[in-house]
Amino acid sequence: MTSRRGERYVGPYEVLMSRPVYENPWIRVREDQVRHRSGEEATYGVVAMKPGVTVLPMEDDGSVHLVREFKYAVGQSTLEAVSGAIESGETPEQAGLREIGEEVGLVASEWVDMGLVHPFTTVVHSANHMFLARKLSRIRRHTQTQEEIQAVKMPFEEALEAVLKGEIVHGASCVLVLKTHLYLSGSPRRQ
Repeated sequence: MTSRRGERYVGPYEVLMSRPVYENPWIRVREDQVRHRSGEEATYGVVAMKPGVTVLPMEDDGSVHLVREFKYAVGQSTLEAVSGAIESGETPEQAGLREIGEEVGLVASEWVDMGLVHPFTTVVHSANHMFLARKLSRIRRHTQTQEEIQAVKMPFEEALEAVLKGEIVHGASCVLVLKTHLYLSGSPRRQ
């Protein structure tokens, strides 16, 4: 990433300077000096992350598969839907299929697109595609060595209650569970 001066516009902002701050295989952090069309100047820090996928695998009986995993950034284990990055060359569906295989040892033959969320639009650019996965079959689980993931199966109603009580706090998982509730109840779905 290189610094640029006044070469582009983002909405009502002219980007005066864009400076890379940090980069690794998953995130890039940059600082942009901008001028609003009103003439005011400001500084924005932007974290650009790999796009991701969040999947809620659901059995025919209505139970769902979640995962409990220690999340370094928040310093604790969290309960959430199956999530991960979309690797280069993968579609969101392919990434979701890979993730449910790795994390809960499942494959799904039915995928319901539940839309897209951006986790924190002020600072983070990271599209997250959400899917309800159905018609499940078991496969051999292939977890990555550094991941310590506990698969958790529960009735969907318990997962919904966990979202409403603040026991599930991962943003995309919350949105996916709530959208799934609306989808299952026959309410119109907004993406």
